[in-house]
Amino acid sequence: MDVEAADLSLAAVAGAIADPSRAIMLCALLDGRARTATELAALADIAASTASGHFARLREQGLVQMHVQGRHRYYRLNSPQVARALEALLSITDRAATVFRPSTPSALKQARTCYDHCAGEIAVKVHDAMLAEGWIQIQGQDYDLTEKGAQLLARLGIEVDYLVQQRRRLAYPCMDWSERTPHMGGALGAALLELMLKRDWVSRHLDSRALTLTARGTTALAKTFGA
Repeated sequence: MDVEAADLSLAAVAGAIADPSRAIMLCALLDGRARTATELAALADIAASTASGHFARLREQGLVQMHVQGRHRYYRLNSPQVARALEALLSITDRAATVFRPSTPSALKQARTCYDHCAGEIAVKVHDAMLAEGWIQIQGQDYDLTEKGAQLLARLGIEVDYLVQQRRRLAYPCMDWSERTPHMGGALGAALLELMLKRDWVSRHLDSRALTLTARGTTALAKTFGA
């Protein structure tokens, strides 16, 4: 990239950040969590139709990424580099980034079911650990099992060949509505929840989606996933 092209690219990114509404929305994403288009529009005090144009501009400049799940569109910062650049800009201002405070009932926040897999704080930690430790790897919009992951899951008693042969998606990032960062969905997510229930790592509530983490589960999750 020549000097002129670099200058123009920098100006385009700076212009995307410079709008007050877009700046507010970007700062709200600095905690690493995703937020819906509706939430970000409300934070910026603008109409959803106006926000749509802002989101397009931010995506065009590589500042945010969009994740569609059901009826919702979630936005999060595109990379750690974007976060560091915004933090550097904030350091010369007197404005602090918006802190995300989920309103999830406490009984559901730690662990709950999401269809047939686990959600909540525990599920997010397991997802993050499996990705960081190389059990899974990103493949487009889904995850693939690595050789290491297949071996470790087999040691836990999960039938990996059966999971792979199912017609459903093997594994994908499912946006957690309380943590606003992904947990594990798909056949692998279901198998992990089945394992946690079978080994009494978590227990179901009779009339709720909430799951209770047991003392055995606390020890086992820490040992297995560092969660």
